[in-house]
Amino acid sequence: MELSMPLAYAGDPRTAADRAAALESAGLDAVWVAEAYGFDSPTILGYLAARTERMRIGSAILNVYSRSPALIAQTAAGLDALSGGRAMLGVGASGPQVVEGWHGRRYDRPLGRTREVVEPARRIWRREVIEHHGITDLPLPPEKGGTLGRPLKLLNHPVRATVPVHLAALGPANVRLAAEIADGWLPFLYVPEHAAEVWGRSLAEGRAKRDPALGPLSIVAGGPLAITDDAEAVHDLMRPTVALYVGGMGAPGRNFYHDLVRAYGHESAAAAIQEHYLAGRKKEAEAAVPAELLEQLCLAGPEGHVRDRVEVFREAGVTMLDVTPVGPDPARLIERVRSWL
Repeated sequence: MELSMPLAYAGDPRTAADRAAALESAGLDAVWVAEAYGFDSPTILGYLAARTERMRIGSAILNVYSRSPALIAQTAAGLDALSGGRAMLGVGASGPQVVEGWHGRRYDRPLGRTREVVEPARRIWRREVIEHHGITDLPLPPEKGGTLGRPLKLLNHPVRATVPVHLAALGPANVRLAAEIADGWLPFLYVPEHAAEVWGRSLAEGRAKRDPALGPLSIVAGGPLAITDDAEAVHDLMRPTVALYVGGMGAPGRNFYHDLVRAYGHESAAAAIQEHYLAGRKKEAEAAVPAELLEQLCLAGPEGHVRDRVEVFREAGVTMLDVTPVGPDPARLIERVRSWL
């Protein structure tokens, strides 16, 4: 099992990136940089490429609506060149509120759009001449307004003929697609105890269609990490995040995270969180997050408990443990956990 960390993206990006880079010598294998509607991810990843030597750098996630498939492939190839072959491409559909509200794009055909990023990107990295027709047409045909477009191939020679592609997915169809075509899967709010019942069938169906040349599917999941006698304090740090996603990341009936928590068996709690959050009662929404859920989302407590949690994630199929160190000495914490893996 490998060890990675998500970059805090809401604050100062240089400070966050410098802290992540400092953990490379402690044994951190990878860092993931999110992109919501704040600073873009590739700019920060480029900075990380220059600040690190061994650690892999990944986007988590670039949404498939705000950039063309060719530009996503170019960005991944550029980051891979800057980092000397250490880039990972994390893509996904994001949600309709961000896609329509921030990017001004209609949220439609998320599965088709995701597939139409992954498959052309792999051809672009092989420097094939690209002709592709579907949701996106390359080149744009005359009947859709094209005039001078012609098939092209990537101008540069990539460092690698392929960049590992990870899909962010939660719903059954998206998870099935990830297991079919991606190198890795990026779930969120992942509870390993419920993974088989929630996603087992989708993963099995996707793997049944998987090209053996892709190798086994990598699964990247984890949570806040702390060796402490006050695990509840760490759980409380997670409350606002769970409340935000379950309550506010999507309208009623269109919130993937709300549906996920319901699938974990917390139907009434999910409803209460969403009702409070959408009414502006954020503290009440946070209070409604079940203690059991918070404990399962975190790796926090005495060392023996944390080691047990690591094994639970491993047994659920997680191949890269993605943790957010909590405490005064994150490097020491990363070193300790790395020694267990």
